[in-house]
Amino acid sequence: MTSQDEGKYNIKAVSKMIGVQPGTLRAWERRYNMIAPVRNDSGHRLYTEKHVHILKWLANKVNQGFTISQAVALLEKSDFENDIVDKSKEVDQTDTLSEELMQALLQFNEVKAHELINHAFAIYTIDKVVIDVLGSILVRIGDLWESGQITTAHEHFATSILRSRIGIIMHSFPHNGILPKVVAVCGPGEWHELGLLIFTLFVRRKGFEVIYLGSSIKEEDIDVVLDTVKPKFLFMSCTMRENLPNLFELVDRLKSEREELEVGLGGFAIDTMPAKNREKYDDMIIGANKNHWEEWLLAKSS
Repeated sequence: MTSQDEGKYNIKAVSKMIGVQPGTLRAWERRYNMIAPVRNDSGHRLYTEKHVHILKWLANKVNQGFTISQAVALLEKSDFENDIVDKSKEVDQTDTLSEELMQALLQFNEVKAHELINHAFAIYTIDKVVIDVLGSILVRIGDLWESGQITTAHEHFATSILRSRIGIIMHSFPHNGILPKVVAVCGPGEWHELGLLIFTLFVRRKGFEVIYLGSSIKEEDIDVVLDTVKPKFLFMSCTMRENLPNLFELVDRLKSEREELEVGLGGFAIDTMPAKNREKYDDMIIGANKNHWEEWLLAKSS
């Protein structure tokens, strides 16, 4: 028997190590049978190193926003138990995963694409999967489509798969009623929405209630939503540079009519726009990565 298979931790010790109450641990074991602790002569549970690794992994997924049933399902679907148990062999596979997923999407292989996404969620945090894996693919798909290297069919298929997975995760997070409401929408003429969806997921994870409108929304409809919801934040994305003039015109109007509204701007066209525009709208630019988003939200929420 290896050290991994020896029962040496009681339930109280395991509870302290992973931050889950003993009663909750018993309920997980009883309902999902994902581990089977050994018993000592007194009938008390004894957990092995392997059990602790698995429970830590499940607790981490729950802390990220998954339900325990979703976390167990990911564990059961994963073929990478050794990565969970032997942390000394864990390596960052995001580049490899991204490339394999990219090829599956370009080959219209939906089954393989979902298997790879499940694999990613089984071994990495939600933030890492969405930003480092799905986000990197989003950028590449957009670049390939705009340069004519892939067809519109490829772009639509990949977008559909990624949008559905990100959307499912986004709507699973509860919101904090104390925090202000947020509206997220693509700018005028924009239909590239995955970048906005990823940012919205980040905001939802912070506990904000987000009304996600996506693309192809008329300006007058945005006004209706703002009048009804009365949000503190309006986030707008712009990918195509030719759509910047219409976006700025809309932003100027909204800010003149709604001084209390905090507007945040993001997307490729925003991040690469001319210096003269950047100076005027600098206070609204949320940035291109999670650290920038954190700083912007902190500054505007204080």
